[in-house]
Amino acid sequence: MKLFAHRGVSGEAPENTLTAFKAAAESGAHGIELDVQLSKDGQIVVIHDETIDRTTNGTGYVKDLTWEQLRTYDAGNWFHPSFKGESIPSLEEVLDVVTTHRDSIIINIELKNDQIDYPQLEDKVLELLKEKGMKEQTIISSFNAESLKRVRELDPDIETGFLFEGIPANILDRIKPLQVNAIHCEAVFAQSPTGRIVMEMGIPLRVYTINTMEEFQLVKKAGVEVVMTDYPGLFLDHL
Repeated sequence: MKLFAHRGVSGEAPENTLTAFKAAAESGAHGIELDVQLSKDGQIVVIHDETIDRTTNGTGYVKDLTWEQLRTYDAGNWFHPSFKGESIPSLEEVLDVVTTHRDSIIINIELKNDQIDYPQLEDKVLELLKEKGMKEQTIISSFNAESLKRVRELDPDIETGFLFEGIPANILDRIKPLQVNAIHCEAVFAQSPTGRIVMEMGIPLRVYTINTMEEFQLVKKAGVEVVMTDYPGLFLDHL
């Protein structure tokens, strides 16, 4: 079983910032999970919400702001004043920083396009990974099934994972046409009869977001492949 740092070590640093990802690389976590969207001028930016309101001192939709505008907002002070001055990073910056600290770390890139359509997001991400020579260590995930189909059409070899919440009754039918390598799910699915069936089919489960030892032991017992957590240091000694 592997540990992925969810949005970096987001329990101890502001999520989806370079500081959080550096901490993840140094923590010993096997991978990092991050979220990407496109700025108004087409830059791949690393941020979870469709707006910048929650995690910066600014307001507005990511899609309506240029990369230079997004860079001006503080993305750290909301978490703690000691992180004042952190900014929203680009995907390229994150890849460079993380691999400088540990070049073999797994990168799970979630395409945040289930609420807002970002034309060319898949193309841009795959192009950057090719440029950096990082395709083999990257997983592309999304709640958007059509986006994952697009990824598979553009690159039949890259690893993909389908994201969902709860225990959908039709999940087996939904994943068949996607040809995904894994399912990214909540703990409740991993512990369900359907979750066991999926694992018996040879499709691994990667579970988000596990932050207590009780949850960790339950999904470990279930036999999941990956645990995503805001606190990787809490679980490393228990693998």
